[in-house]
Amino acid sequence: MHEMTSCRRGTRLAHKMISRKAATAALLALATGSALTMPAARADNSRLNNSVVANVYTIQHQAGCTNDVKINPQLRLAAQWHTDDVLTNRNLDGDIGSDGSTSQDRANAAGYRGKASETVGINPAVAISGMEILNQWYYNPAYMAIMQNCANTQMGVWSDNSLDRTVVVAVYGQPA
Repeated sequence: MHEMTSCRRGTRLAHKMISRKAATAALLALATGSALTMPAARADNSRLNNSVVANVYTIQHQAGCTNDVKINPQLRLAAQWHTDDVLTNRNLDGDIGSDGSTSQDRANAAGYRGKASETVGINPAVAISGMEILNQWYYNPAYMAIMQNCANTQMGVWSDNSLDRTVVVAVYGQPA
């Protein structure tokens, strides 16, 4: 009788082990299948993008401007296009796109009517802070002139990152 109970325990133990292995394999297959079909996770950089607008507003007011800076969807789209281009094409490091386009070309293509200019920030890391962006732009005389220009009353900002690079583009507009 003792041998029979021992045999049953062994059989139950074997069934439990097989059930656990099957469950683990099923979970692994489900997780792998889900990972293959899930879209890539994208960071929500809206907080960073909005802080760039707020910082430019502050820089303008320190320069004596009295206007408000409004976010413009067409300028944001132009900024997104250039951010994607710079992030994808590592030989780009400024305002000219891989197709030779300028900030004005991209703003026009996005439907913006008015004069456009831009600032581009690139950080060789997965993230960038508002301070790092401002340090890049503040000490660049051409970029500082763009940020301080009181006629730039509209903006669009976009940022994106890869594992080893973050790009932030701000497109400034002077409505026609």
